[in-house]
Amino acid sequence: MAAPSQSHIASVRRFNRFYTREVGVLRKNFLDTHWSLAEMRVLFEIANGKDVAASDIGKGLGLDAAYLSRMLQKFEQEGLVTRTRSKADARVTFLGLSAKGRKQFMTANERQVQQTTGMLERLKLADREQLVEAMGVIEALLSDHAPAESRYTLREPGPGDLGWMVQRHGELYDEEYGWRGPFEGMCAGIVSDFVKTFDPKLEKCWIAEVDGRRAGCVMLVKDDPKAKKANVARIRLLLLEPFARGLGLGRRLVEECIAFSRARGYRRVTLWTHKELTVARAIYAKLGFVKTAEESHADWHGKATSEFWDLDL
Repeated sequence: MAAPSQSHIASVRRFNRFYTREVGVLRKNFLDTHWSLAEMRVLFEIANGKDVAASDIGKGLGLDAAYLSRMLQKFEQEGLVTRTRSKADARVTFLGLSAKGRKQFMTANERQVQQTTGMLERLKLADREQLVEAMGVIEALLSDHAPAESRYTLREPGPGDLGWMVQRHGELYDEEYGWRGPFEGMCAGIVSDFVKTFDPKLEKCWIAEVDGRRAGCVMLVKDDPKAKKANVARIRLLLLEPFARGLGLGRRLVEECIAFSRARGYRRVTLWTHKELTVARAIYAKLGFVKTAEESHADWHGKATSEFWDLDL
């Protein structure tokens, strides 16, 4: 893995300086309380956790044990925090907020909600969406949490989703396989045809979200859009964002296509994929699809081997 460039390092440091100033991290009294940011965060963990031990907080926040101990002693002296001995293990005590502590924390927490609301109100709706999505990308790339902790949902496409499908296909497949402009143009044509001839009784598009972020998509369409009686369905534009891989989401999208096809009376599901897409091909094979043909081409400024797969229902 290549070492980060000096410009990348400088950019991250510049962002850190900007954001710490933006949210008031450097102020001695965070949110105009007598607490520091670290103290406020510890109170947040106690207020929102269940059976929270000091060791859990220290590990979760990466705090020095002695520093955390002094902080908790201060909270106890101020009557903000209580300790309850565990019934299962007398050596363990759980932390909680007293009535006084909960009242003061809720006041400060509401102040932070108002501060965040004010920051977002300065932005147009599209800019807010872009900001939240960018924050999600940062969190996903830097987080140590296992992907399985994420939760995904499937929904119908809304404003901007179809354009996003074309954009992300163009960007991801260029980055990962070197497939350029003609490939993106083909994707745009598929989306355009879907809109022009959309039959809601026999066709559907799914947008996948992980923790509120667009994470994937797929379309299920009539193989012959002009046919009055459709017997064959076609899967198109299956895509997963890198951060959403490993959750079983790709398989779920294909299963949704199969289930929809069965419910609508299709006899077969067909698809066009590529030998280079090893993960997608593995999903198709596990779900019973059979490869029927293949052909090589270089139409997209990068070598590709097309494959045709079918599943009889």
